[in-house]
Amino acid sequence: MIPASNASPGPLPDDDDAPPLTPKVVEEVERLNTRLAEARQVIGQIIFGQTKVIDETIITLLAGGHALLIGLPGLAKTRLVQTLGVVFGLDAKRVQFTPDLMPADILGSEVLEEAETGSRSFRFIKGPVFAQLLMADEINRASPRTQSALLQAMQEHKVSIAGQYHDLPAPFHVLATQNPLEQEGTYPLPEAQLDRFLMQIDVGYPDIDSERKMLLATTGSHEAKPFPVFDAEELMHAQRLVRRIPVGESVVTAILTLVRAGRPEDSTLDIVRRHVAWGPGPRAAQALMLAVRARTLMDGRLSPSIDDVVALAVPVLQHRMALGFAARAEGITVGDILAKLCEVVG
Repeated sequence: MIPASNASPGPLPDDDDAPPLTPKVVEEVERLNTRLAEARQVIGQIIFGQTKVIDETIITLLAGGHALLIGLPGLAKTRLVQTLGVVFGLDAKRVQFTPDLMPADILGSEVLEEAETGSRSFRFIKGPVFAQLLMADEINRASPRTQSALLQAMQEHKVSIAGQYHDLPAPFHVLATQNPLEQEGTYPLPEAQLDRFLMQIDVGYPDIDSERKMLLATTGSHEAKPFPVFDAEELMHAQRLVRRIPVGESVVTAILTLVRAGRPEDSTLDIVRRHVAWGPGPRAAQALMLAVRARTLMDGRLSPSIDDVVALAVPVLQHRMALGFAARAEGITVGDILAKLCEVVG
């Protein structure tokens, strides 16, 4: 379980009575906000017309989570992940998921070696998962067995090979890209793996002005290149700082209300009871808590609001819910359900 905070347990105060942050922490928040603004500017010179996608991806990194980017081919999903690796100074590796990809191609394997003396021993050769930023490109084109190979790594930040545990580098993030399930040669991700992604980020087409800028910037003689703004230690420091952001009681209540209202057995909403097969679990509430804290930090604020909860409800919850047959027959989508849930807390 992910703790909601590093603070000592106890009842959270009301928003107006939340304990003030120390001057040192306030200074760190302001300094980090300036650095994040620079990082967003650098990324924005490479990725055009995707401000919301960029912000949600950075929020995922600040919260210490993994992100699933869904969109049609050619929308710069892979380029975004590559750019993030450079800007945040992370050791990044890429795996192109294909139907014939095996778990050992991701995790690594043991090989039998023979020494000059004739003795034999096994040596573990690390796979690409041993990186600070793993880009799983087109993850849903691999078989379910290979997709599930990432489960332990994403949750425990270690892998088990031949009965031996191997720790992954810190920080460790998986940014996976996925093509829409309607396309040929795709496999749906297992529900257990979907729940490991802190956010599902939908990548759409840019507006015409952004697409014009992109067209001119990427087909000329000079193209902007990303450069490091952070390093791994600074990112981990920012992740620790996220957990020190105080959260008022009204925001905690809004998160719990939103998540529990999405469960058909607990909800008072008729649309949820009729159309939702299963709703978000406790991990969803933890993810939403961390995400609103990270969004607050990125905006340079010192305490989250209910607006943060509403703004992040869709990317945090949409992949943690499943609709029943009646919803599909009536054309009800997860987005429709979440819009109703946000009305409850908004």
